[in-house]
Amino acid sequence: MNTARYVVAIVMLVGVSYAVPYWLIIHPFVDFWRRLGLKLAYSLLTLISILLGVGAYLLKDRILVTEFGTSMPLIVLAGVLYAVAIVIQLQCRKHLKFRILAGVPELQPSSAGGRLLHQGIYARIRHPRYVSFMFGVSAVALFTNYLAMYLLVVISAAALYLVVLLEEKELRNRFGDEYVQYCERVPRFFPHVSSR
Repeated sequence: MNTARYVVAIVMLVGVSYAVPYWLIIHPFVDFWRRLGLKLAYSLLTLISILLGVGAYLLKDRILVTEFGTSMPLIVLAGVLYAVAIVIQLQCRKHLKFRILAGVPELQPSSAGGRLLHQGIYARIRHPRYVSFMFGVSAVALFTNYLAMYLLVVISAAALYLVVLLEEKELRNRFGDEYVQYCERVPRFFPHVSSR
């Protein structure tokens, strides 16, 4: 079990170290990436992502120093959180094509990418993918029980909140009043509790 926890911690460390910065690199500089065009932008973004992932892997022994051992109650809770993450992600995938997942609408030089999603789970919360991601990262932190993984949850939450603010600014620019009205109806992360 210790080896499994360690391997999962490494995979999450490497994955998060390039996934979250990817969006932090795109949104503030969207005009720059659009001017480069899709091929060059993706080439540079892929290179940056690989370098961040390799860097995290090389530093893994320094980062994954403090661990608290195997805890079956935490593993069970991790399983529940991970199941919630999967359910949310499956609901998202009903409405997302790969090009949206990869950020193509953000990087299209025309900046007129796609249509506003407001069906299914997107009618209940605006950013279900990030909610799912946080459930998943939290599940991994509980399963691995490493101090660094708990810190990664906090850092990811702060970074994703910043990504959301930047993304919403870009979406307001792209969709205008339609997005403003959508924001008024639909909360960011937590669905309204219905009396039904």
